[in-house]
Amino acid sequence: MSTISFKTYCIENYAEYSNLKSSEVYEIFVSSGLLNHIEEQYEDLHGMGKEYLMDYFDSWLKD
Repeated sequence: MSTISFKTYCIENYAEYSNLKSSEVYEIFVSSGLLNHIEEQYEDLHGMGKEYLMDYFDSWLKD
């Protein structure tokens, strides 16, 4: 999976998980620095399960 595909996967799944629009999640990920972090940590994150990723994103966004 390419990094762009993975970022899209993360945005779409977090939108569903959090009951937000994908465009809202994109803006949240950009403004928090999470989208860049996802790209930088792609190798570590892309093998993790969806539930773990959602918890990871929640934790990142709370900090």
